[in-house]
Amino acid sequence: MTRQIEFTGKSGSIYRYTTLEEDRFLPPAGANYVIARLTSNGASIIFAGETDNLAARTWSSELDAARGKYSDAEILTRLNVRSAVRVAEQEDLVEEHHPAMNQKSAA
Repeated sequence: MTRQIEFTGKSGSIYRYTTLEEDRFLPPAGANYVIARLTSNGASIIFAGETDNLAARTWSSELDAARGKYSDAEILTRLNVRSAVRVAEQEDLVEEHHPAMNQKSAA
């Protein structure tokens, strides 16, 4: 069963993400994604990203890196067609949650 998790950005906007079943068909659509640890205490974002083609699986290298450090890391997605909307959402989440893997790439 697919889980939905809500994350709040720095702006106060709430974004609803859905867990991704990696072996299922993925639409060739633009999307935001987060790699997160989901525990009984809630979700913590490890990485926030965006892609113009979810089916291209450009997110898989970040997921592999996250799982190298956090074996329980999961990927969640949210479809967003417009690039400007995806970038703004990614920045909003990074500013609020300071994901460890985003901080490394910003340094």
